[in-house]
Amino acid sequence: MSNDIHIDDLAHPVYSELQQSAVDYGKTLTVELDRQSIMAEAESKTGLSDWGPSDFLPRLDLLCDEWNSDQGLSGLGRLSLRNKLLQHAISRLLIQDQFNRHPEILAVKIERPIIVAGLPRSGTTHLLNLMAADSRLRALPLWESYEPVPLPNEGLLEDGTDPRYQRCSDAWDMMKMMTPHLAAMHPMNPEHIHEELELMGPNFGSYNYEWLCHSPRWRDFYFSEDQTYQYEYMRDVLKLLTWQQRDTDLPTRWVLKCPQHLEQLPVLHKVFPDATIAITHRDPVSVIQSSVTMLGYGQRMSRKKVETTKLLDYWTERVQHLLQACANDRDKLPAAQSLDVPFHQLIKDDIGWVEQIYKKAGLEMTAQARTELGQFVDAHKGAYGKVIYDLKGQFGADPDQLRENFNFYYDAFPVKRVRG
Repeated sequence: MSNDIHIDDLAHPVYSELQQSAVDYGKTLTVELDRQSIMAEAESKTGLSDWGPSDFLPRLDLLCDEWNSDQGLSGLGRLSLRNKLLQHAISRLLIQDQFNRHPEILAVKIERPIIVAGLPRSGTTHLLNLMAADSRLRALPLWESYEPVPLPNEGLLEDGTDPRYQRCSDAWDMMKMMTPHLAAMHPMNPEHIHEELELMGPNFGSYNYEWLCHSPRWRDFYFSEDQTYQYEYMRDVLKLLTWQQRDTDLPTRWVLKCPQHLEQLPVLHKVFPDATIAITHRDPVSVIQSSVTMLGYGQRMSRKKVETTKLLDYWTERVQHLLQACANDRDKLPAAQSLDVPFHQLIKDDIGWVEQIYKKAGLEMTAQARTELGQFVDAHKGAYGKVIYDLKGQFGADPDQLRENFNFYYDAFPVKRVRG
């Protein structure tokens, strides 16, 4: 039986009974997307009121204002965005409370992390999750990235499960029912290893918001700022996570990844000066068609209409920016601490490439590590099926013509052009 997945209703969704019921429910919602209601609810849920430095307020206001003015959002889309901002607001209060009560957290060292950078959909997720299978390295599971600090007075469930894990698991189950092909494009199960940019969320930062909703005003604001302070906030939350597990046998050397790093390489190196940085490289047209298909599929629930043309235009330009910044700044990383990983070679010998990364990082590829990595590979072969992409049929774009926008990138890096 073929595991191929053809999404033949991308632009004009055909809803299941469950999906239609959810869409109809969304039409009945009145969703407050404003700073005051979000902050008030966060304070109520945590019993806390110290937000730390107030510089986040204009950023929260900008997001609320931009999304409030978006007439294309469905009721469910507005609710999802508000829930994300609320989640970040709650985490900010909890994180600040920990910093206030335990100033020793900031003395924790994040030493010699291994960090993956690369375009979305370019093998970064697989490479991160593969290295996370090495029991000598610490990684960030999705459930912990969403809620880095437990709610006050919230203990484990009767079966010993962390309620943060259970909330993440419940959300994933619901997502699979509403958008069942997402598992094939980007698994979001609670133990899945996630991106550390989520830890910038409580500071209302990162390009992550662009993935949640069409946000050109947010993008331009993000471009206008030196992002060092956001990376420092993320680093400090990593310190908090390390400190919270100080009495366990968890390792303290982190393995991380985020596509945003491509356009922030100097900042990344400044904040993590002893990091080993591995940069994946894949044909950007393959990345774009995968990304816009995934986003378009999600829009059937979050927007009143799937906007294929807007998605393609926005993310073509966005990928260009990421890659141009990488081309401009790649040589600013120390050669002894960085390497380029071509996607077409990574998929043929992923463990071999991990071994090359480990050599740069001064980490031996032991027999146990090789076994752990091999077990991960075996367990995740074809786990969710394969999405068949159709850039021309679904988005009206000729792949070869689109590639002309990226000649600078093909010339600068070991990228294999995928014709057609």
